[in-house]
Amino acid sequence: MRRRARKKFRMIIAFSGIILLSPLIASVVIKSMDKISAAANLLSEITVGEETSCSSCNDINYFPSEGFGWNYEESETAETSEMQISSDENKQPYPENWDIGEGQVIQTTYGKYSGTQYFNLEKAGQVKNLTSHTNDELLKQSKMRPQFSIELNSEPQVLIMHTHTTESFEPYEREFFDSSFGYRTTDPSKNMVMVGDAIAEQLENAGIVTIHDTTIHDYPSYNGSYDRSAETVKTLLEEYPSIKVVLDIHRDAIASENSLVQPVAEIDGKKASQIMIISGCDDGTMGMPDYMYNFRFACMLQQQMESDYPGFTRPILFDYRKYNQNLTTGSLLIEVGSHGNTLEQSRYAGELIGKSAAKALITLK
Repeated sequence: MRRRARKKFRMIIAFSGIILLSPLIASVVIKSMDKISAAANLLSEITVGEETSCSSCNDINYFPSEGFGWNYEESETAETSEMQISSDENKQPYPENWDIGEGQVIQTTYGKYSGTQYFNLEKAGQVKNLTSHTNDELLKQSKMRPQFSIELNSEPQVLIMHTHTTESFEPYEREFFDSSFGYRTTDPSKNMVMVGDAIAEQLENAGIVTIHDTTIHDYPSYNGSYDRSAETVKTLLEEYPSIKVVLDIHRDAIASENSLVQPVAEIDGKKASQIMIISGCDDGTMGMPDYMYNFRFACMLQQQMESDYPGFTRPILFDYRKYNQNLTTGSLLIEVGSHGNTLEQSRYAGELIGKSAAKALITLK
């Protein structure tokens, strides 16, 4: 009887302990599941070539970004942390020596996306629509001809410029990045001027007269870059009223806390930085009534590039942005790779942009 009593007592104690510990066990399990789910979501967004709807696209620290720098200029703190000022106030040199950091460079290829924000263009490529316009309405617009025409071997037709001229890239492919580098330089062979040169060369080869303006608008002050670049564009449009197209060439900034993303597409056996066109939409307050003409051109260029080089483009970002796109009916911003991409990957991307842009523009003769 005593044994049975003791056994019964131990069972009661054990059962009571389980009841008392149940909330703690449940909490641990739930937290673990949350972490597993978050990790799974992050992995799904960087899986090569996978069709997915990106749940964290609104967070610039994850993948893919919404276009770097559009509201970044508001923060003086962001400016000084992004750009490490040189002791020589006239220069921001590109590093000659590199430290091995702990942050990882993640090479990936963005594929097609699904979800209500995305739609496929008729020939190739996609659009990410963050406006009140319906996808059907935009698809109809995408099939319409741009507002301008192009003349070959005549006066300047295209202007290439850079609001954030000093944006730069990784020196070469490597597993870890040097966190002491701010990814900005005034060296034109290592910043966005290098990419613009590659685009301009291909356009010129096709008989499309192009001006490549290399004015630095974001150094020594990052704030006010778009105001300064607007004045540059206005001056050049006044001097060369024949210009129909203005391409503002940037690079993106796609990163997580301890990693940089290197979005690439393999084209003809070489890695090219993936690119993203941004076409702005007016919410009624931006003074940009002809924004849909820019969108038509964006879709034309997107379809040409993606047809020529499958996998080269990320979806066009169509959102309430201005980016000085009120100045012509052929104004676009193009993000060439990210700061995790290499110089050569981005130069090669510029070459491909130029070749496809030339093909598209020649059809507008």
